Amino acid sequence: MSFPSKPPMRDALVEAAFRLFLERGYEQTTVEDIVTLAGVGRRSFFRYFPSKEGVVFPDHERRLAEVTEFLSGSGRDEDPVARVCEAVRLVLRLYTDNPTFSVQRYRLTKTVPGLRAYELSVVWRYERTFAGHLRERLADRPDGALRADVIAAAVVAAHNNVLRSWLRSEGEGDAQAAVERALDYVREAFGDGAGPDRQDEDVVVVVSRRRAPMWQVVREIESTLGPGTEDR
Repeated sequence: MSFPSKPPMRDALVEAAFRLFLERGYEQTTVEDIVTLAGVGRRSFFRYFPSKEGVVFPDHERRLAEVTEFLSGSGRDEDPVARVCEAVRLVLRLYTDNPTFSVQRYRLTKTVPGLRAYELSVVWRYERTFAGHLRERLADRPDGALRADVIAAAVVAAHNNVLRSWLRSEGEGDAQAAVERALDYVREAFGDGAGPDRQDEDVVVVVSRRRAPMWQVVREIESTLGPGTEDR
């Protein structure tokens, strides 16, 4: 996949905004202040960002488009849970590729409730994107829609747990390795999209007399499964 590189003006606006946020505070900084420091017009700001909140999260629209394209490119026989886990690594790299900026934003969002709400809306959009892909791929399974929503929520929870710990540590440590460990739990629980009632488990039906003793029922089961059942 290929996307156009970020325009220098866009970078200049982000840099100016965060400089002012750190110097004056978020609430005390206006869009007019940002464009004045960046040396561009007000119309230029809104060409790149829908609001002042948008400049705090400048790359999420781009990354959401990348994630959507990545998911749509999966093969029909590919494990959808593995594909979503791979997609969430793309989201994490949005933070780990620029740890200084990510930590600054983390500090800012902690102190501004409106930014925290905006961030939650961004997280929700990623989760809905994951769930949409899983719903499509699990449509032929019982409770496919419910499974998709639960798996998507689990993947996002794994990512967010790792991300918060990494940000609290000032961007120290290997976040990618940590998210792999967290995603292992998701893969173990939901690998192949099957969840608790996996399709590859043995199912044995035994017909026995109603008052047959339990030892006889057990023997019939062992006989059906074949030798060595008692050691399983």
